[in-house]
Amino acid sequence: MTHIMILSTIQAALREREFDCWLFYDHHHRDPISYKVLGLPDNLFVTRRWFYVIPKEGEPVKLVHRIEAGHLNTLPGSQREYSSWRELWDNLKAMLEPYKTVAMQYSPNNLIPYIGLVDAGTVELVRSFGKEIMSSGDLVARFEAAWTDEQIKSHFAARDSIDAIVSAAFKEIGHRGRNGGATEYNIQQWIAEAFRREDLITEDLPIVAVNANSGNPHYEPRPEGSSNIKPGDFVLLDIWAKKKAPNAVYYDITWTGIIGAPSEKQVKIFNIVRDARDAGVRKVQEAFSAKRKIAGWEVDEATRAVIASAGLAQYFTHRTGHSIGVTVHGNGANMDNLETRDDREIIPNTCFSIEPGVYLPGEFGVRSEVNVLTRNSSAEVTGKIQRELVLI
Repeated sequence: MTHIMILSTIQAALREREFDCWLFYDHHHRDPISYKVLGLPDNLFVTRRWFYVIPKEGEPVKLVHRIEAGHLNTLPGSQREYSSWRELWDNLKAMLEPYKTVAMQYSPNNLIPYIGLVDAGTVELVRSFGKEIMSSGDLVARFEAAWTDEQIKSHFAARDSIDAIVSAAFKEIGHRGRNGGATEYNIQQWIAEAFRREDLITEDLPIVAVNANSGNPHYEPRPEGSSNIKPGDFVLLDIWAKKKAPNAVYYDITWTGIIGAPSEKQVKIFNIVRDARDAGVRKVQEAFSAKRKIAGWEVDEATRAVIASAGLAQYFTHRTGHSIGVTVHGNGANMDNLETRDDREIIPNTCFSIEPGVYLPGEFGVRSEVNVLTRNSSAEVTGKIQRELVLI
């Protein structure tokens, strides 16, 4: 029953976007998106190629190897089988015969590598049948990135815990830093223990970075060699986690502060990054209020323009933000016109980070990260918003 309901929703989405069909394909778990969208088990033993065509109307069709004939039994539709490569080609060609436009996990020029999961040879094969291959990016976002009401509740529950942990962490940093008893790694482990108390889980431990280390966006404090924290130090905390519950989703934020009084330069850089962040948030809010479609790259442009106008474009070295879901980097639109040109639509009930940064080599780096949750006609920042540097 679950898959029948999913099928009707998928077919409605195909009609809405004017795609004739959606072709799912996998070999050796190369495409995890297919498993998630179709509800297939992650541990399915796959040694042969399988295909599954969902048309915008009518019955789906499966194509499986005879020695793995039961792999798609949980999915609705008729089934074809093959043993030889000629049978595979003939069957796949016949399955696609009625259709012109075929959605696949494909991204033109691999601009969005998170979606470009189908190998070039399979793309060539489908095109040899006279088909026009379209990117499934917006379809994937609808079925992979849109949150349920329960997931939204789990996000806010994680927010409540993490916002409190960040506040407490800054106090702990100040106390230990002034008494000579803290390294970046020590504070990271303190936060990890707070996660355990709050029933939070995470894919990777948080970033605690001081001074020049905060200028490295993906700095990782290690047990050996992490910096001591002392008065006068600039501190960056990047923290992400979710509640330990089925299908819970992440909350992911970055705050910065200083033990003591900030320099004029630190305040200036923070204010520029803060204003860039707010410009990105406004861009989303204005589009949703006006019910205007907006793509991820547009948000990146809005934030990047603020930093560029301050003459600091070369120091903003990453995208503005990423989709957030059951993994901290989800399968919805990213806020990106730098690393990729993400033309996927930002759809309702999805969440993403807006986190511009300016990183000055050898000095310090500022990143200010919030999470934005979209609704049908509005968008909101889901947690506390940092307006000035934390004076620790």
